[in-house]
Amino acid sequence: MKILKISLLTLGMGLSGFAQADLVGVKGDVSYWFYDGKANMSSQSPEDQDLDQKGSAQISLAVEHPIPFIPNAKIRYVNLDTETKSETLGQANYKVDLDHSDFILYYELLDNIVSVDAGLGATVLNGDITAYTGNRVDIDKTYPIAYLSGEVKLPFTGLSAKGEATYTNFDDARITDALAEVKYKFADNLLIDLGLTAGYRVLNIDLDDYDNNDLKFEFKGPYVGLEAHF
Repeated sequence: MKILKISLLTLGMGLSGFAQADLVGVKGDVSYWFYDGKANMSSQSPEDQDLDQKGSAQISLAVEHPIPFIPNAKIRYVNLDTETKSETLGQANYKVDLDHSDFILYYELLDNIVSVDAGLGATVLNGDITAYTGNRVDIDKTYPIAYLSGEVKLPFTGLSAKGEATYTNFDDARITDALAEVKYKFADNLLIDLGLTAGYRVLNIDLDDYDNNDLKFEFKGPYVGLEAHF
């Protein structure tokens, strides 16, 4: 989390001047994700356990430039802090506290009414799973990911629809992160574009034989937020 904050601060401060000169574009969004889901954190149990409904802020920051052959960059982050609905002796069977970060390099394949981005990056999982017995599994892993994003704008309305996904199947880990959203741009001028977003996100994490456990998580739910483009 500290590394992410430093990265965001460095990018934001170091590139704001270039963005105003129209050499570099900076896109940022902050939204609130209302998620629930399922989890299976024991190779001994074939049944998934329902997770409590929770909410968390999710943020992303992208930097785009006109220099050929050099990719654009994007960072995404969310903290997943939840627990199972099922309890033992008045305590949740499992508690989950997981930071999920993406660091992506991508190219704009199309940039008009229809926009398409594709690239590669890394996804970082950092946190822990704690059982009611006090036993804890620490997670600190980084995996390569493929990235794809597409957006369609409805001219003269301020409305657009977007889909975005990352995927990895590497080193006994399978992670799929996909979202779909609609956006209404309510401010569009030379200094800044502002838009309201509403969407739905699904994050599936399968870590096979991790610390002698098969860890499986599904987080899903709607979100609302604000996007800015400098």
